Amino acid sequence: MSDLLWQKPGVAVDARIQAFLAGDDVVLDREFFLHDIAASRAHAQGLQRIGILSMDELRGLEAELDRLAADFRGGDFVLDARYEDGHSAIEARLVERLGDAGKKVHTGRSRNDQVLVATRLWLKEKLARVAALSGETARVALDRAQAEKDLPLPGYTHLQRAVVSSTGMWWAGWAEAFIDDARRALDTLALVDANPLGTAAGYGVNLPLDRAHTTAALGFARMQVSPIYAQLSRGKFELAALEALGSATLDLRRLAWDLSLFTAAEFDFVALPAQYTTGSSIMPNKRNPDVVELMRAAHASVAAARTEIEQLLSLPSGYHRDLQSSKGAIFHGFGRGLAALELLPALLSNLEWKPRGMRAAMDAGMYATDVAVEQAAAGVPFRDAYRAAAASVEQAGVGRTPEASLAARVSPGAAADLRLDELRARLDALEPVR
Repeated sequence: MSDLLWQKPGVAVDARIQAFLAGDDVVLDREFFLHDIAASRAHAQGLQRIGILSMDELRGLEAELDRLAADFRGGDFVLDARYEDGHSAIEARLVERLGDAGKKVHTGRSRNDQVLVATRLWLKEKLARVAALSGETARVALDRAQAEKDLPLPGYTHLQRAVVSSTGMWWAGWAEAFIDDARRALDTLALVDANPLGTAAGYGVNLPLDRAHTTAALGFARMQVSPIYAQLSRGKFELAALEALGSATLDLRRLAWDLSLFTAAEFDFVALPAQYTTGSSIMPNKRNPDVVELMRAAHASVAAARTEIEQLLSLPSGYHRDLQSSKGAIFHGFGRGLAALELLPALLSNLEWKPRGMRAAMDAGMYATDVAVEQAAAGVPFRDAYRAAAASVEQAGVGRTPEASLAARVSPGAAADLRLDELRARLDALEPVR
């Protein structure tokens, strides 16, 4: 490991203590390393603008940071146990190649400042991806709702057959859900789109740092003004980002449950593409919906990450090393959650309905609500109409078809009035991700 900037003369570093302090930093910082390089570049530009670096020193630093980023992408530079963390690795490389200019680049910063801005940039990137995938999923669902709007599908409440529904209604429900998920991800992105670079360890520094420049250079929408709030927002913003991701994975979990049920032989409503199933290791007759089941499980990782960060935030104001653990939480939460969401649009595009099984599941009782509502519309008090329909459930389906039931479902958003154009306009109106 390279020399530690904070090491005191005459004090030996205990290897076990240092390993505990470092935790998984070197491994986790590989995820944030390119963002840390980008932030170091912007910081160096700011230092030149206030006279700490010369223009020649800045050019050298920018060129070396570009080379480091290229080496990291190409595998020629590996962030490993030689370094305490990603920040010290960047500084060590700059000092090795550039000497005194490399030693100057940490002026006006703290390691906390470095990880805060790197993870903030990373969160913006991940939230943009959540929004994009949610929007893509919603668009698939809208297209299929339009194409399959009149295909009857049993509707369930309490896991019991309830009323006639349609694939159009099923798709429209998920479309609106993921439109909202995209909106929430974009709203959360706007929340976290604040530049903490230049706040140091939470109290600023005695230099006129050009924070307006670094805000623009890094593509942040605004500067996070208060250094103390920059510290208070660490964990708070990560929690908000995980909640936005969790909104999408929670919907994914419920959708995956539908597909798990609908693909079961007892339902026989849906056939999954072969690549989304696996064979049993012991039962030759089976194909298992493993992908759908692991999609269903992904929300657990997001929820666990959210809980971990929430428990970290029982702290007074100011920086505390406890917050180091927030890196692992967002890495694992977004790693699992986004991996599941990435597979969803193609799965929804390629699943196939099995109309024979869907129609076979329709029974007479599923028309009882239609009977009661029709009588109420004719002037019979609904309570009386309800009791009469309940007394003759077995006859409720006489002369009726699923198609006619759907055609009569005219309340806004129901089968005969899906309002898909309204949903599509809402999706199209979402601000493009920057």
